[in-house]
Amino acid sequence: MRSIRPSSTVRRGGRTARGTARVPAAVALAAALALTATACGSGGDAETGAESKPSAPVTASKPSAPVTASGNGDEKIRIPQDLRDKLKKHGIDIDRWKNGAWKKWDRDDWLREANDFVNPIIKGLWDRDRMRGADDPDKTVNDNDLSGDQGVTDPTPTPVEARAVRPPYHSTAATSGKVFFDSPEGTMVCSATVVRDPAHPGRSNMIWTAGHCVHAGQKGGWYRNIAFVPSYNNAGKSSAELRDASREEIAPFGVWWADVAKTSQQWIDQGGETGGDGASYDFAVLHVTPEQGGDGRSLEETVGGALPVNFNAPAVPKVSGITASGYPAARPYDGQTLYQCADKPGRLSLKASDPTMYRIGCTMTGGSSGGGWVENGADGEPALVSNTSIGPVTSGWLAGPRLGPVAKGVYDSVSARFAGR
Repeated sequence: MRSIRPSSTVRRGGRTARGTARVPAAVALAAALALTATACGSGGDAETGAESKPSAPVTASKPSAPVTASGNGDEKIRIPQDLRDKLKKHGIDIDRWKNGAWKKWDRDDWLREANDFVNPIIKGLWDRDRMRGADDPDKTVNDNDLSGDQGVTDPTPTPVEARAVRPPYHSTAATSGKVFFDSPEGTMVCSATVVRDPAHPGRSNMIWTAGHCVHAGQKGGWYRNIAFVPSYNNAGKSSAELRDASREEIAPFGVWWADVAKTSQQWIDQGGETGGDGASYDFAVLHVTPEQGGDGRSLEETVGGALPVNFNAPAVPKVSGITASGYPAARPYDGQTLYQCADKPGRLSLKASDPTMYRIGCTMTGGSSGGGWVENGADGEPALVSNTSIGPVTSGWLAGPRLGPVAKGVYDSVSARFAGR
């Protein structure tokens, strides 16, 4: 998560950056923000640039002429021939990658471009111990634009104590889960939400998280071995109890690997481990596939639901309340328990040129990054309207992007990639 106070610390994805004072104005806030890729996780794929039109989302690499990642049964995730050829230019052999070559993080080996994402399944990599030990790492103006309250920052919200979700999580928050990934600093974790896929009604394999949970931003590239675990620790066991728990107890609905990941081009071009750059576009959409091949059911069918995404959510003053969910991992939390905060959002502006963000009072810490923000719409149905992006190291509040045309471009491009399959 990241934070908005100039002297406070901000985190992204799974790490935390420290600081101390408070933020008087939006411009001052931006200068003092520190974001990290461990607060909740890290990363994403790209969309249009900050100055570009939202109608031109980045497309994935061509799906034609796919080849399997290897000949050992992992045909679920296929690597298009054009991407395989591109990887060779980086000196990357998929089979060697699966056997440990992914651990090399040299600049030449760090895949950065939007269409470079590759994530072949490595069966058993995310075992119970690795999961338990993961760290917290031109704008067009129209009726749907996010500039209605741009440049405005409301007073810092009163902290709202995060409340533990009653287990089993599958009964109370079935669409929530954790994203795990590897970074140069080690294993990392974020939170995420199962969302609907317009191309496959009732059979979605898509999840929503933060951009910094999948891509390092302007100074890095895609993180590796990205996987999603729905209803992680479904029974709500303590850390002590989880030491002897089986992988099936920790991941009762399986481990789902990302075969496509996308984030905004703004995040790729501007984002970093600390600070507020790119925060207004800090979101990502992943398409996933089960590690073990599954029983033919989609992720949505497996967990029993998926949330719609509202890309035309009302401006802050008209939102009555938001509920944010996540698995906070930085102290005083340990990352093993699902928490929620409910609050009426205020406004946070990091730059006058960027969309205003939602901000709520919440004591969740790093690890909760990427977790879904849900609002009940005019029809009374809950819908995803944001995700946790930044927050002060001292905790007390969280901020998330207000989803608009750029976010919809990312979402639609992932859905379109698998339409008809």
